[in-house]
Amino acid sequence: MSSVDKQLDDLKAEIDEEVPPDITVSDVKYEGPELVIYTPHPKEFAEDGDLVRNLASKLRKRITVRPDPEALSDPASADAKIRSVIPDDAGVTDLDFHEDTGEVVIEAQKPGMVIGRHGSTLREITREVGWTPEVVRTPPIESSTVSNVRNFLKQERDERRDVLERVGRQIHREEIGRDQWVRISTLGCCREVGRAAFLLQTAETRVLIDCGDKPGAEGEVPYLQVPEALGSGPNSIDAVVLTHAHLDHSALIPLLFKYGYDGPIYCTEPTRDLMGLLQLDYLDVASKEGRTPPYESEQVREAIKHAIPLEYGDVTDIAPDIKVTFHNAGHILGSAVTHFHIGDGLYNVAFSGDIHYTDTRLFNGAVNDFPRVETLVLESTYGGRNDYQTDQADSEEKLLEVINETYDDGGKVLIPAFAVGRSQEIMLVLEEAMRTGKIPEMPIHLDGMIWEATAIHTTYPEYLRDDLQDRIFHEDKNPFLADQFNHIDAGEDERQEVADDEQSIILSTSGMITGAPIMSWLRHLGTDPSSRLVFVGYQAQGTLGNRIQNGWDEIPVNNDYNGGRGDTLTLNMGVETVDGFSGHADRKGLMDFVRTMNPRPEKILCVHGDERSVQDLSSALYHEFDIRTFAPKNLETFRFR
Repeated sequence: MSSVDKQLDDLKAEIDEEVPPDITVSDVKYEGPELVIYTPHPKEFAEDGDLVRNLASKLRKRITVRPDPEALSDPASADAKIRSVIPDDAGVTDLDFHEDTGEVVIEAQKPGMVIGRHGSTLREITREVGWTPEVVRTPPIESSTVSNVRNFLKQERDERRDVLERVGRQIHREEIGRDQWVRISTLGCCREVGRAAFLLQTAETRVLIDCGDKPGAEGEVPYLQVPEALGSGPNSIDAVVLTHAHLDHSALIPLLFKYGYDGPIYCTEPTRDLMGLLQLDYLDVASKEGRTPPYESEQVREAIKHAIPLEYGDVTDIAPDIKVTFHNAGHILGSAVTHFHIGDGLYNVAFSGDIHYTDTRLFNGAVNDFPRVETLVLESTYGGRNDYQTDQADSEEKLLEVINETYDDGGKVLIPAFAVGRSQEIMLVLEEAMRTGKIPEMPIHLDGMIWEATAIHTTYPEYLRDDLQDRIFHEDKNPFLADQFNHIDAGEDERQEVADDEQSIILSTSGMITGAPIMSWLRHLGTDPSSRLVFVGYQAQGTLGNRIQNGWDEIPVNNDYNGGRGDTLTLNMGVETVDGFSGHADRKGLMDFVRTMNPRPEKILCVHGDERSVQDLSSALYHEFDIRTFAPKNLETFRFR
């Protein structure tokens, strides 16, 4: 008998002692980080609302209870009973019964009403029908991504359960040795922006944090070939943790599966969905530009199948000696500051990912409240000594001023924007400005993936600011459904119509002008001196956006959108940069993030910034807080214990 089998037997015996005599436990299994209890008495479990909570506390496990097949009522009759239990105002749109696991997935417009106070409605459902309810939100805006992900995971349920059981056994195996040490190896994004990748190692475990590409630098990928990463075999990595979905952090995760990785990816639920959306678009853009994609769509599906979503604040075992906790990073939807607790109090490391320290229209500011952090790996995108962004209110005022001037000149405003995060922030600013009369009402055209990304935002409002959540819950107040927004879905013909029409605002991917529809808009509008190109996000070195910001006016036009041979365009439209909308903290925000930590870390690694930014921030943190700081290069290794 393996150590895990013996552990499960011992757990079953302990559970048998704890549950009332009228409840039988038929089996216990690990599925990922959770302990699943199978029972012919799910209704009795549901009767006692504290039973599962007390078991989880005593066993120090995340617990799910599932019914044995014989305990289930017929799906047809269960459907009617479930609908009678749930309030009509919940807006149930679908019930999907899975007899292999005894789960019923309830899709509703208002999941909170299905859950009930402290889970009371869920327990009543189980008492009535025996099925274990799982609740998901009906997207207020139809999302093909959310629908496709849910349908794919439904089709792959059997294989996914096999993956989860295998992962669960790996997590809960006995520790192999007695050595205790902690190392971090830098595989990317050091003294540069992009190709984020770090390897967190202990004597037991190897965890890869992020695996992204480098904007504007084809072929520069993380150093995955080194022995401590994939160089010693594709499954030498035990787990992947993804801080957020932006491609400079997530683009090359499917490449791991191409190399043979078969383990879990831990991320938030919206990060999983956005990851799939952005990676598929990444392949599409590569194909259109005549580049050979580094992987195929099948590997994207493998990544989604292996994703294990975690919620903010949940402490989760991901290895025998590592627990992880996600906290809001304030950067994009589902982005996470990731805290690792290693060993039995041995060491604590936090990776900031990308953060925004103060509140924005979309998100609450980044969380920096941890019980312990000995080492912080901190992004430094705007870490330079002069990298102070304009106050957001002043930024909004400047943007509206540019829009009004362009409108009066008879031109159009073209805003290159990241599909995820900045686009939705700008949409909220524009919706309010038109509603309150600060700018004239005019069409706001959304090109590229912006509309689909917006639909995903409305699917997960619990990750947004409280006041925005409330507005999304009321369809008549949902700002993303304002009449001014027009999703461009007819391609080049519709772009030509917009270019020929009267004044409007166009939000288009890509945010750094590295391809995608923005190239078409430059061809349509770039020669018009009455129109303006407005940058509202970070432009990495080497990207066309950065070059235009620095004065380039001879622009190579991507041949995919030019209908033939690549050509050069003379840029006559005005160019403006409006700071303050970035999803990254500026120099002050980064300093404040560390200043308000209690306790502060002993060491800080400044990463994800150009050489000047990381060195400036590292020096400032050292002098301000007397903390040991580093500005590592790629392929450095730090031992902490």
